[in-house]
This record gives sequence, structure tokens and C-alpha cells, in this order.
Amino acid sequence: MSTSFESQRAKLLENLDGFRVEIDPDRERADIILDRPPLNVIEIPQRDQLRLVFEELDHDDRVRVIVLRAEGKHFSSGGNIAGFLAASPEHVSELANNIAAPARCHKPVVAQIRGYSFGVGFELPLACDFRICSETAQFALPEQRIGQIPGSGGSIRLLHMIGIQRTKDMTFRSRRVSGAEAKDWGIVLDCVPDDKLEETVDAFVDELREFSPLAQRTIKGVLNAAQNTTVEAGIEIEGNAYGRLRMSEDFKEGVEAFHGKRKAKFRGV
Repeated sequence: MSTSFESQRAKLLENLDGFRVEIDPDRERADIILDRPPLNVIEIPQRDQLRLVFEELDHDDRVRVIVLRAEGKHFSSGGNIAGFLAASPEHVSELANNIAAPARCHKPVVAQIRGYSFGVGFELPLACDFRICSETAQFALPEQRIGQIPGSGGSIRLLHMIGIQRTKDMTFRSRRVSGAEAKDWGIVLDCVPDDKLEETVDAFVDELREFSPLAQRTIKGVLNAAQNTTVEAGIEIEGNAYGRLRMSEDFKEGVEAFHGKRKAKFRGV
């Protein structure tokens, strides 16, 4: 009998390439930590592993929130350019699918960023639900410098976030944007002093955990789907999801807690 799909999946995750995963069950949190010092360059095989890890954590009942962060002074300077030349055109054309894993994940995903966030090292946080950076952060899609364009969804996600002129400004000129400017443009949720980054993200994660995991998964799906459609279609998507949640145990608990003037205990069902 041929090797099963599941065993191949397990084999791919045996030795994580350039990152590690830490799970804190007490805080219902998983951290995916880029760890290839000093610049945390992202290799092509690493992209496959990152996708699989997000999928695994999506089904891990111990985890409510996922944090994507990095060791050292820089989040990531981007991908290994030589690796792109070695990869086939077909493989390279599919790179965006792996980098979109945080967006497909049903759980909240928070990117914690300091220092360089370039190329795929920027595209990966762009696929997360929230980005919080330090004042040392610099963001860029520098592919024009090597005669290329972003290939993992970065320019299109930016287009939806900040509009066509600012996206052209960043991509045509390979322009670096500071953390403060990124906050002003709406690329990041917050930009804080470097020594406050960890505690800011910690507090944000703990706040997210106070709400219904079922309602959070639902609104993530609604917003992701409605972002690329008309207002009328988006309202219909929202209404259908609202109707389904009406029958959930979390909604019943939320209503009872509200009237009982107590804190709700959500179970995600």
C-alpha cells in the first residue's frame, strides 16, 4: 500500500525549518516563532511547514489565539532569493496559498513585529487578522529591486487595506514604511515603544480570549468573505451567520450572563 497522506503530513512537520511552535494551554495561546537569526530569512520549504502548522493549530482545542512573532531585532528580511531561482514556475505561482494560511485559519491570528518586515516577511503578517508593531518596525515590498513583483498576496492585500495610490507608492518604488506611518495608513493596529511590544500583544491576546470563540470564528469568516463582494451580498452573508449563531450555546450564555450581571463563560459551541 502507498504511503498515506497523513503520514506524509507528519513527515513534513518532523523538523521545523527556521521556526518553532510554543503552546501555553493555561493562556489558550500558541506562538509561531521565526527563529533563523539574524534576519529570519524564510526558505521555500518553510512556507509549506508554516501552512501545515496553522492548519494543525486551527484544530487544537487547547488554542484560542495564535501569535506570529520572531526572535531577535527583526521579524524577517524576506525570502531566500536563490531559492526562487531553483524552484519551478509552477511551484512559485502557488506560494501565495501557503502564505494565506493565517487568513484561512478560523482562530484570531496576531502578528507581533519589530525591525525588518520585508517581502514575504511582510506578506505573512498581512495575512494575519491583526498586526501590532514596535517603533523600530520597517515594512517594504522590495521586489522591484530584483525585477520582480510581490508573489504571495502582499500587493493585493495592501490594495484592499490602503488603496491603490499608496500601494503603488510602496511597490513601484520598493519604499520602506515606518511603524508609525504604517499605523497612520491602517496597515497595523498599533505601533508602540519597542520595550512595550510584548506586554501590548499579551494584553491584546488576553482580551480576545474573553469573547466567544464561536462568535469570533464566525465574524472572521463573514468579514473575509464580504471584503471582496458588494455591500448587499456582504449584508446577506452577515445575516445568515447571525441566524446560525442565534441557536448557539454561547449566545444563550451571553444573554443569560448579561441579564444576570455576571461575566459570561463561553465554551465555543
